[in-house]
Amino acid sequence: MIRFSKILFAFIIVVQLFWLLPWFYHFTTDTPTHIPFTLYSIVNNDFACLDYNSEKGIKYTDRRGNIYTNRQFDSILPLFYFRQLASDGRLPDSLNGVEITPQKIRTSNFMFRLSASEVNVKKTPLHPLLESMSGRVDLKMPDDVCRFTDSGIEFIDMATNTIKQKKSKLFTSLMKKKGFEFPLNCIGGNPTNRKDFDDGYFLTDAKHQLFHLKQVCGRPFCRFIALPDSMKIKHIIVREFAARKFHALLVDTSNRLWVLDMPDYTLHLLPINEYNPQKHDLEIIGDMFNWTISLSKADKVEVFALNAADYSFIDSLQYLSPPSIPHQLGHYIFPFEIKFTSYDDQYTYPRLTDFSAKACCLWALLIMIVLFLIYKQTH
Repeated sequence: MIRFSKILFAFIIVVQLFWLLPWFYHFTTDTPTHIPFTLYSIVNNDFACLDYNSEKGIKYTDRRGNIYTNRQFDSILPLFYFRQLASDGRLPDSLNGVEITPQKIRTSNFMFRLSASEVNVKKTPLHPLLESMSGRVDLKMPDDVCRFTDSGIEFIDMATNTIKQKKSKLFTSLMKKKGFEFPLNCIGGNPTNRKDFDDGYFLTDAKHQLFHLKQVCGRPFCRFIALPDSMKIKHIIVREFAARKFHALLVDTSNRLWVLDMPDYTLHLLPINEYNPQKHDLEIIGDMFNWTISLSKADKVEVFALNAADYSFIDSLQYLSPPSIPHQLGHYIFPFEIKFTSYDDQYTYPRLTDFSAKACCLWALLIMIVLFLIYKQTH
């Protein structure tokens, strides 16, 4: 028993050392990585950057190195700062031959972010299906939620915790009639009433076929959406914006990002680099002319400018964020690290990370030297 206690005590000490020492080392040596806020300017036909420095304050530049005042910066990004320009009376009447108004800009502008931690978190398989044609400005959450089984869809009354048999059979029958084969494989939706309208859910079945499911005037709506051959979807992003430009963003198993247009369900492959929702953070800022897409990865941020009309490639740039010298030295000090949290998910549990062959070799060499010195002293 005493031997077991000693072994347990030694194990706890080792775990704490490989947890606390790397944490304290990174806490005292790491420096934050700062990436300038970047948008594509339709006025300059180039990227405009807003950077902040604790000594010099805010700096407004473009990729060519030109320096702007804040008023000039507003003018080269008129669709992003349209409220300020309209307040100053400096909002242009048209851009690229297209008449613009604050109302048109407000309707067409959108912004959203999706982090890896949001994607990797465990989700409850209960989905509220809102009414898509309520006739009201304010959307209302339903009194039931749906779940998918191996043989169909079930609607559960939240007040009584009972299955609505009639509604469940109605939706299941229509889905099977449209060709949906249970069980469910992947689903994407935006189950909140804080949006301009409800577009239901997009889901793939056991054969990786894509369908659109929503509720219209209390009745089920289900539509089959043809996909390119051999395309398999692994993640679906649904965000309803006032412009009603697209239904959803789709990520396939090859980490390619697609956009599903509205209202004809046309599928477009976005000309950007690999996007893995489980590892990368995505940000899209769009207006009536351009989309600026940012992919935040471990060692860099990639920024792409696309034409909002046909999603064609315009330009790109990247900000490199190489590991700092203290971080690189850490690979020679710690053979591995024990962490309980991660930026890639929202769970807390012990995990072994950052295995370093360099540190293992260095520690093995030091141990051999110590053993050799001990041997020399005793013989």
